[in-house]
Amino acid sequence: MLQLPKKRRYFLKVIGVMSLLLIGYISAVRSEQNDQVIKVASEKKAKTATAIFAGGCFWCVESDFDKVKGVIKTTSGYTGGKTENPTYKEVTYKNTGHFEAVEITYDPTIVTYKELLHSFWRSVDPTDAGGQFCDRGASYRTAIFPTTEEQLKVATTSKNHEQTNGKLKGRIVTQIFKATRFYKAEGYHQNYYKTSPVSYNYYRYSCGRDQRIKKLWGNEAHSGLKKLTH
Repeated sequence: MLQLPKKRRYFLKVIGVMSLLLIGYISAVRSEQNDQVIKVASEKKAKTATAIFAGGCFWCVESDFDKVKGVIKTTSGYTGGKTENPTYKEVTYKNTGHFEAVEITYDPTIVTYKELLHSFWRSVDPTDAGGQFCDRGASYRTAIFPTTEEQLKVATTSKNHEQTNGKLKGRIVTQIFKATRFYKAEGYHQNYYKTSPVSYNYYRYSCGRDQRIKKLWGNEAHSGLKKLTH
């Protein structure tokens, strides 16, 4: 059998060792990169939280909260009822117990739940027990659906503050319920203020939403994220 010269054998051995070391280094780098990608994705996911509010017509609630810095996504839907997979007609015309509501995905490092509540109160009429503005009926009532125990505490404190700070003349009837299953509404309801701006703007104006909010809250109407003092 042909034997390679000693120097060549040594050279090939060195090359082999170096190749193994290189492969090991590349594997380590790739593993570190993968860990970094997972870490970044995990951190990004950890920066999101969910809030659920019922404020009458969910088209309007979507529109209002999409303007709040830190809100990532808004989804119109139904919650708080007993019927599974309810439709708009069932929620509106049958006794399903659901509220028209909006699920809000937000970045708590930019906007806090307390600030979202501050904005919520100033975008609805929390003294109306029969609906909101021109929309009457149980499904159009205001409500807050905390998704965590901490949100429940913050929501309760916020409601008490708004009731006693002297800015509202009437009693707040907005109820607070622990969040239950949220059902996404039909596709044509999502981002309605964007997909059908003419219809939406006509509806909002004729319903008197902004006019009533202005009367209730004055200069704080739709004030959103003014500096909080409580």
